Amino acid sequence: MSDVAFPKLRLLLLGSLELSGPAGAVDLPNRKLAGLLAYLACTALTPTPREKLMTLLWGSHFEAQARQNLRQALHRLRLLLGPKALVGDGHRIALAPGTIDCDASKFEPLVRMGDHASLAEAVALYRDRFLADVSIPEEAWASWVAGERQRLEELALDGMVRLGELQLSSGNPEDACVTGNKAIAIDGLREDAHRLVIAALAAAGRRADAVKHHKHLIALLQRELNVGPDARTQALAAELFKPVSQEVAAREETRSPNVVEPRWRPDLPSIAVLPFDNMSSDPEQDYFSEGITEDIITDLSKISGLRVLARNTVFANRRKPMNVQQVAEELGVKFVLEGSVRKSGSRVRVTGQLIDGADGGHLWADRYDRELTDIFAIQDEITHAIVDQLRVRLLPAEKQAIGVVPTGSVEAYTYYLRGRQFLHRRSKTFLELARRMFAKAVEIDPHYAKAYAGIADCDSFLRLHYGAEVSIEGILAMGGKALGLKSGLAEAHASRGLAYSLLGRYPEAMTEFDAAFVADAELFEAHYFCARACFTQGKLEDAAFHFRRAAHIKPDDCQTLLVLTGVLRSLGRTAEMLAAAREGVTRAERELELHPENPRPAYLGAGGLAILGEIDRAKEWAARALTIDPDDILTQYNGACFYAIVGDNERAIDLLLAVLPRAGRQTKEWVKYDSDLDPLRANPRFAQVLALLA
Repeated sequence: MSDVAFPKLRLLLLGSLELSGPAGAVDLPNRKLAGLLAYLACTALTPTPREKLMTLLWGSHFEAQARQNLRQALHRLRLLLGPKALVGDGHRIALAPGTIDCDASKFEPLVRMGDHASLAEAVALYRDRFLADVSIPEEAWASWVAGERQRLEELALDGMVRLGELQLSSGNPEDACVTGNKAIAIDGLREDAHRLVIAALAAAGRRADAVKHHKHLIALLQRELNVGPDARTQALAAELFKPVSQEVAAREETRSPNVVEPRWRPDLPSIAVLPFDNMSSDPEQDYFSEGITEDIITDLSKISGLRVLARNTVFANRRKPMNVQQVAEELGVKFVLEGSVRKSGSRVRVTGQLIDGADGGHLWADRYDRELTDIFAIQDEITHAIVDQLRVRLLPAEKQAIGVVPTGSVEAYTYYLRGRQFLHRRSKTFLELARRMFAKAVEIDPHYAKAYAGIADCDSFLRLHYGAEVSIEGILAMGGKALGLKSGLAEAHASRGLAYSLLGRYPEAMTEFDAAFVADAELFEAHYFCARACFTQGKLEDAAFHFRRAAHIKPDDCQTLLVLTGVLRSLGRTAEMLAAAREGVTRAERELELHPENPRPAYLGAGGLAILGEIDRAKEWAARALTIDPDDILTQYNGACFYAIVGDNERAIDLLLAVLPRAGRQTKEWVKYDSDLDPLRANPRFAQVLALLA
């Protein structure tokens, strides 16, 4: 028997930090304590000098203060973990053996073992990047975390590819395809993962999909790295698609021999583009400044000589009161671009300044007072100004790529951005508003591909939840039109994947999602729609993976995490479910504060609060949602689920009886199978609900 006189705790570090014990989740009161526990868990076999821990977590403090802070933190850990949790000799500290069951400690040995079962377990452990939600503004901490993130991500990617190869060789090509796409979702430029997917599609008899994925890979490598597929990919293509091999070979013979190294080299200048501030008097104009920010990030990301932080990382920090140097340190970049947008009538003022994160010095600043029609030119000028200041050499293909605009009409662009903002709010009123915005965009510019994809998404959700008379064929055609205008458009592939999943044609849906991931591994809609399709098929692990990726990509969205709680509950992962509910409620609270007219964060948050046991507060949120939009189908349905969970069966059945006569097919299917409604099924009045489903 162990001499450790306290129960073993489970610590998750591969993703958001979560600590749980026999009684459920264990709260860590601050980031420094969480960081200390994480570091000790990762170095459990090697006692750490106190001085190193002081530098790691309090390096910017005076030595006496750092020592006192460490002493207090270690005392708190002993109170939290047990009196025998920490061992040491006064100069070095370590966790006692058996104290913590840590996913990061198990992960690496499992990958190294390399057999099918070990790799499958390792891949399941890797939920997201290492310590995704623990940020500590100390140089030593940032350096350690960055190194561990890169090392563990590479291990995860290697493990995924090797697992996929084993799945493929053992006759499970569909599983291999899913595993390969998980790797692509993490690193869209991972060629061996793409190669695995191509081979798996071909082995599953989906030759046309394999050829299509191969073409996407060729375009991706050319666009992002200005290189062609490597020799192994070419050999695979020659073997699998012999009719097209000569065409591929001819194209490779004419390709430039100059090879550009991948953009994530540490020697490349790194930059974060902070969300541009909306300086107009109307907070509803946020959509415009956010759109400009995203477009600048997209343009800079096309440049192989830059390392550009992803949208999700910078937008997650948008409302934190930090100075630029602190931002640069926390995000691990050398340069920061910040700015503002003021739109008034037909005029726009855009300011921008490029700042050295080391000393806060301004490298460049400018102000653009222009007609609104010049907005794309302004974005282009800002991009080129950054390139000039950082002395980055643009390749010919990059010069051409960053000059591409989504539409020739700034009016159509404005309608599109507004439509996208409404689409993410998801109630019927906002979906109808979003569709009108997208329709107006294509009326102004009939060649605006992304706007057609937006219309398709609106139609899918209006049909799905609200019974709108829209044909799936029409939705698919709308997505097809977008692809005809812009080949390989990720948003269009995701839209078609959603439409196919509504028909239950899941192989075709997954093919479309695969294509979306190839084109843009960081597209929120692709992961969210794919997660829904996986859940409907009963593929809960895959659903959880894609819901987590979607939540990471769009850190201001509450729905993804709160829907994820149902998946985690079905998987029996209680600690993860509670953590997702907590973060989901926090996001819902922020969203409700920003958009008090939207019932969605209120009814979703009510469900999350119920999971957390905060019933009184949950009832207030549910009542608020029904007050905001008492006739909305999704508000009523989610209200019914909530009241069923808390035992108010009569109220729940009243809401269902109001919902069903107007509901779409999906909502009626939910009533048949949703476990949240199980408490109602023995109620005699539930027969009235069943009669409406017949």
